[in-house]
Amino acid sequence: MSGVITGTMVRVEDVHKSYGRGAAAVHALRGVSFGVPRGELVALKGRSGSGKTTLLNIVGGLDTPDRGRVEVDGRDLAGLGENGLLELRRDRIGFVFQSFGLIPILTAAENVGVPLRLRRAEPREREERVDLLLSLVGLADHAAQRPGELSGGQQQRVAIARALANRPALIVADEPTGQLDAETGHAVMELLRAVVRSERATALVATHDTTLLDLADRVLELRDGEIAGH
Repeated sequence: MSGVITGTMVRVEDVHKSYGRGAAAVHALRGVSFGVPRGELVALKGRSGSGKTTLLNIVGGLDTPDRGRVEVDGRDLAGLGENGLLELRRDRIGFVFQSFGLIPILTAAENVGVPLRLRRAEPREREERVDLLLSLVGLADHAAQRPGELSGGQQQRVAIARALANRPALIVADEPTGQLDAETGHAVMELLRAVVRSERATALVATHDTTLLDLADRVLELRDGEIAGH
């Protein structure tokens, strides 16, 4: 990767989030603060129930904190409004989920092209970008296959390609290897690291698999709604 990417892509300051009220309230996040430098793959580790998904949803603009501040790509999410958040999620953030989230009736190429269609990209631009991304994730020969005809690892590769369609500045991945065997999960994590480099993106990846942490540039541990050591 040529050049050095500087600055902070994600800044989280004193973020709190609870569900429910009174004695029954669940405190998912308790004053979380951290930063994600541009161009890095940062792993967020923690047990199930530690608050990882809640935190990713807030960083991705899918949920709002009870209090605290979140900035993505220099923008304060609280000041964007619903339309601004929609544009941010569409144009600047790519999401990868454990469940893949592919549309069963569409081919791999058509699934990757969905974000480009939503942005009304020109057909030629869309086709060229889809071809490039499927090649990048090693699935150029599977473009015409539907999700049901692909292995779990291949489906997750399609999901990663789709997340990259609009050249996002930030990739948010929630347990992307959770449904995969250890070897395939490791390959998918290596792929995520490679595409972060080649696409000059930043990634925040939640995982409970400690064997994948050595592939990250940095590791943050979320424990009982707090960043350990902070």
